[in-house]
Amino acid sequence: MAIRKRLPLVPLAVLLAALVVVPAAEAKYRVGIGDQSAAMFDSARWQSLKLKRVRYLVPWDWRKHEYQRIEIETYMRRARAERQQVLVTFTASRGCWNGSRYARKRSCKAPSKRKYRASFRAFDKRYPWVKTYSAWNEVNHESQPTYRKPKLAVRYYHVLRKDARKRKFKVMAADILDISNMRSYLRKFMRKAKGKPRLWGLHNYQDVNRKTSADTRLMLRMVPGQVWLTETGGLVKFGDGRQFRYNPRRAAKRTKWMFKLANRYDSRKRGMRSKITQLYVYRWFGEGRDARFDAGLVNPDGTPRKAYKVFRKYAKRHR
Repeated sequence: MAIRKRLPLVPLAVLLAALVVVPAAEAKYRVGIGDQSAAMFDSARWQSLKLKRVRYLVPWDWRKHEYQRIEIETYMRRARAERQQVLVTFTASRGCWNGSRYARKRSCKAPSKRKYRASFRAFDKRYPWVKTYSAWNEVNHESQPTYRKPKLAVRYYHVLRKDARKRKFKVMAADILDISNMRSYLRKFMRKAKGKPRLWGLHNYQDVNRKTSADTRLMLRMVPGQVWLTETGGLVKFGDGRQFRYNPRRAAKRTKWMFKLANRYDSRKRGMRSKITQLYVYRWFGEGRDARFDAGLVNPDGTPRKAYKVFRKYAKRHR
């Protein structure tokens, strides 16, 4: 006669817990890099990051000059070969901003709705694999023809929005810089924009480099849906050096703060209408010490800066 051993009773909660497989923690926002040089794709350090997203600025009149068309073709071919999701952002014509004011020459005038649509459709036809567009870069900054003209920025957004319904791509509404007119500009834009847009872009350089959060929080309170930090990063140098002198160590510390700030708002918090879902650092290659703007993760020769090491640590969690 076989003797049956009496098994100890196991609480039901323990049994249920054993059946539950806890998934690995996933990043709530994704990271990419913005840079205008296709040479970035050749960098072993960039390749080691295994990122899937890039942001690329395209002058609205991109077809005007042959050298411009060649540059864009080179970049877009390389980006597609590397299987990158490209956020294409349209911007002002080249040479229209001299670092202190917007040129008044005829070629720098804002395009009409008709010209903007024709230029966009030509680009979209050439690169139909692009799935996300931003209608205009830094709409509230004086370097752009949309400065003080939110109705104009809305007009360009509506052009893309209409075509997006046919071809099914994403359209970013206002891609805005965190300066003093951000609140008023957004309010005017939102009153005029059709369809209740739910994808927005923010360049929160001020918060990142002054180690604050007010502008980022303001944006998240004002707009519904998703906010992408489409251009951000620790400044190595800005302006003539009086505001931010050349300092790679400071840029690394601010890069760390950039990620901490994004981590705070990658889910919707109380009082917020949106959350951060993507982040694009600008840029990959740095400049020489005499440059007015430098936020590169690596030096002009590709050697890493301190900020690169910080970026690499955090970016691995947000591919």
